[in-house]
Amino acid sequence: MDLLRFITAGSVDDGKSTLIGRLLYDSKSILADQLEALEKQSRNKEDGEIDLALLTDGLRAEREQGITIDVAYKYFSTPRRKFIIADAPGHIQYTRNMVTGASNAGLIIILIDARNGVVEQTRRHSIIASLLNIPHVVVAINKMDLVGYSQDRYNNILIDYAEIARTLGLKEVTYVPVSALKGDNIVDHSAALSWYEGPTLLELLETVRVEDDVDLERGRFSVQYVIRPQTEEYHDYRGYAGKITSGIYRKGDVVSILPAGLKSRIRSIELAGKEVEEAFAPQSVVLQLEDDIDISRGDLLVTGAQAPRVEQEFDVLLCWMDSKALVPGNRYLLQVGSRSVRSVVREIEYRLDVNTLEKQSGPGQAGLNDIVKARIRTAAPLPIDGYNDLPAGGGAILIDETSFVTVGACMVQ
Repeated sequence: MDLLRFITAGSVDDGKSTLIGRLLYDSKSILADQLEALEKQSRNKEDGEIDLALLTDGLRAEREQGITIDVAYKYFSTPRRKFIIADAPGHIQYTRNMVTGASNAGLIIILIDARNGVVEQTRRHSIIASLLNIPHVVVAINKMDLVGYSQDRYNNILIDYAEIARTLGLKEVTYVPVSALKGDNIVDHSAALSWYEGPTLLELLETVRVEDDVDLERGRFSVQYVIRPQTEEYHDYRGYAGKITSGIYRKGDVVSILPAGLKSRIRSIELAGKEVEEAFAPQSVVLQLEDDIDISRGDLLVTGAQAPRVEQEFDVLLCWMDSKALVPGNRYLLQVGSRSVRSVVREIEYRLDVNTLEKQSGPGQAGLNDIVKARIRTAAPLPIDGYNDLPAGGGAILIDETSFVTVGACMVQ
């Protein structure tokens, strides 16, 4: 049984948490004790209905304000597929949380309130979906019950969003009218939406093609820890522990050690304490090489014909996540995989206007939640891939050197 990771996104009060709650409730993925607790916590509702949003909004502040603040993960399965859901916050100040949740998603559900149509956060989350190369986009036009299940309203929103999808180059976009509160078109087809002939939301999730996003041709193994026991039993043992992010590694394969540019062969591969002939992404293993080479945390062991480029200056698309503005000349730690290196932001080429999707040249600085194209120079050469070509080797984060807080998410160009 395969696994689909997906995330819900959209503006505040578009009904993301309620939609997930309805999906779990109507697909009978809630345990009896969870349902009982949910009923007790919903007693303060005037209409007596169960507040399905409480299934994902677990923080006290979330329940008090009726909003989502942090990303909540839920797991459920049907006879056809397993699912991991990330419920992302809609407030603009929590966009950083949404980026975190979307980074591993194979599908994104963008909710649109049928009364309000496409709004700023709809565009912002769509841009992030585009930057992260999420292969499948489902536009759930929610709260159709509040617009009288109007087909005209649905069609108008579809036309508006289709222009955004075309501009951003979103790969595969599907539209479905729903009411999360009433359960229309979530698991079962709705008689109130008889004019809609497409699949329900759950049918879409069960049948969408799960992308094989692991590249098995180009090997990337970032060293996280050097194992050197120096005991009597393992006197000459030197192993390199880490996670294979792409490719296949076999005993006897030639590997390039970057950024140094040296070469060696794999002597052995250990997986879960046992020696194996080969390992592949996304397994965590220990590699031993035939030659004694100076290798440390952050070095990249590469196989395959296409090696990453080794550069000190390159362009990135950057989602800025700090309340303190990003100004050219500021210094940060740049982390790619397990390698951290000091860096400086040389310039900001443009800022993306989330309302018009225009590129505003020379903005001078980037504020909280801005999406910009910037040029970064690192203190030492860095092996990197383009994010659009190989996401496993082209994603990075900027870290404040003083507080060690993540302040930016980068996609290497």
